[in-house]
Parts: sequence; structure tokens; C-alpha cells
Amino acid sequence: MRKQLKYNFLCLTLVSLLILWGYLLFPIKTAIAATTTSIIYEQKLVHNPDGIGKAYMGREIAKYMSHTGAAWLERPSREAEEQPSKIVTALNLKPTDIVADIGAGTGYLSFRIASQLTQGKVLAVDIQPEMLDIIDFLKKENNITNVEPILATATNPNLAPASIDLALMVDAYHEFEYPQEIMQAISKALKPGGRVVLVEYRGENPFILIKALHKMTQRQVKKEMQAVGLVWRETKNFLPQQHFMIFEK
Repeated sequence: MRKQLKYNFLCLTLVSLLILWGYLLFPIKTAIAATTTSIIYEQKLVHNPDGIGKAYMGREIAKYMSHTGAAWLERPSREAEEQPSKIVTALNLKPTDIVADIGAGTGYLSFRIASQLTQGKVLAVDIQPEMLDIIDFLKKENNITNVEPILATATNPNLAPASIDLALMVDAYHEFEYPQEIMQAISKALKPGGRVVLVEYRGENPFILIKALHKMTQRQVKKEMQAVGLVWRETKNFLPQQHFMIFEK
């Protein structure tokens, strides 16, 4: 009986040593992969009804607007309220630029930018196929050839490495479900010296009548861009309600 117990103990000890040796040979890569997302993001049981119950660097992520609200993006009052034509001018585009409009929606900005790119093009990126269908329709309706719809995922904008001169996000970044992964991919897609421009409603101003989760402060934007290696260059506040923030790779 004692011999049997001793034998069992030795077997268990050997198994434990083998498991420990395995961890030493393959140092917790599996564990890291499984827990990376939970480290980056915080899940909230009690959260803002306008949010997805997930926080990134202290900011709760907002729900994105469904394609059923597409008409709001094309509303006639948008120019007076947001002055998007000034956004296009402030981008200082070259005719040969390749621009990624991330969260393009109906292509409201994409088509306005495309007219400036006589030898370049706009990559209109969105996660909703229905939005891209609208872009395809408007392309044909207006005979525009230099806007290319691209279907993204929540973690990947599907842009080739070193392929774009500018990534533009207008009232979109605060809705990204996986902002760090998306921005890392965008950074890889930028050419050397490429720029990122974020346009976001000013979170510092409580009198801007936009839901809180759909606004961002400069401080928060800078913190999140710095986390993916993007350098802040300038903030322009020429728009009625939004920051125009410029970053470089």
C-alpha cells in the first residue's frame, strides 16, 4: 500500500514538473492572448444607455449610428450646422493623395474630398454593408470614379500597409468598438509622414447639445492617439462645435 502511494505521489510530481516546464518553454503567450482585450478594455455592468458597456482609457465607448439613420448624415442643414466644406479645405489635400475616410457612412465627406483628388482617390471605409451600398448607388448616380468603398470589421479597417496619405474620421472615432486595434491598423496603413485627422464634438463644452458619449475632449483624444504612437501636431477650432485635430505617424 505504501509503495502504491509513493508511486502515485511520484507520478503526480512528475506531471506537475512537466506542466511547469511547459510554461517555462512557452511563457504565458496563450494567457496573454486570452487576456489582452480585458486588460485594454473595461466592461461595465452599469453603463450609459448611449454606450456599449465598454470603456477604453477611462472613456465609455458610444453606440454607433445604424444605417437606418443615414438620412441624418445627408440632412440639408448639415453645412450650416457643421460647415463640412471647411473641413475639406483645411485638409490641404494634394491632387495625388490617397485618403481613407474611416466611418464614411453615406460618403458625405468622401464625395466632397474626391473632387479635390484629380489623380488620387478616397477609400470610403465602413463596417455596415448597407452604408457601402448607399455609397455605391451615389457613385453611379453622380458618375464618380475615385471613391472606393471598403468593408471593415470592428478590429480591422482593411487597408494595405503604407497605402494612405491621410486617415480622416469625422464624428466616428468615439464609436469604434475596438479603438486601439483600429488605430494601430490605421497607423500601419499610413505612408511615412502620413496624417490622421479627427473631427469630434468638443467634450469640454457642456453647452454643445450633443450626447456626452458622442463628444471628446482634446486631452482624451491626445491620450488615446499617443497610445498607438501617433504624435499630436495641431488642433484647429474653426468649426462651430467640433475640434479639428491633426496627428502624424
